[in-house]
Amino acid sequence: MPKGMFEVACPCCQAMLKIDPETRAVIAHAVQEKPPAISDLAAEVVKLKGEGARREEVFRKQFEAEKSHGKVLEKKFDELFKRAKENPDVAPPKRDIDFD
Repeated sequence: MPKGMFEVACPCCQAMLKIDPETRAVIAHAVQEKPPAISDLAAEVVKLKGEGARREEVFRKQFEAEKSHGKVLEKKFDELFKRAKENPDVAPPKRDIDFD
C-alpha cells in the first residue's frame, strides 16, 4: 500500500475524501459546493405565474380525453364483438392464468 494519504471522490455527494492507507480511515473531507437553487428570483416568480395557466391547460386536455374515453371503449368492444360473431368457431386466446 502507498505510504502517503490519497484523495478519493465520494460516489454519493462528490466530496473529496482524504484517506490514510495505514489506518484505512477518512482523515479529512471537503464538501463540494452546490450552486444556489434559485439564481434569479424575478425569473422564478414569472415562471411560477405561468404555471397556473399550464396546469389549467393540462387539466382541460385530460378532461376532454376522459369525456371521450367511454366512446373509445365502446367502439373497441363493438369491433371485438363483431369479430366474435363473424368467427364463432374460433376459441378465445388462452390467457396466462388458463395454463395453471
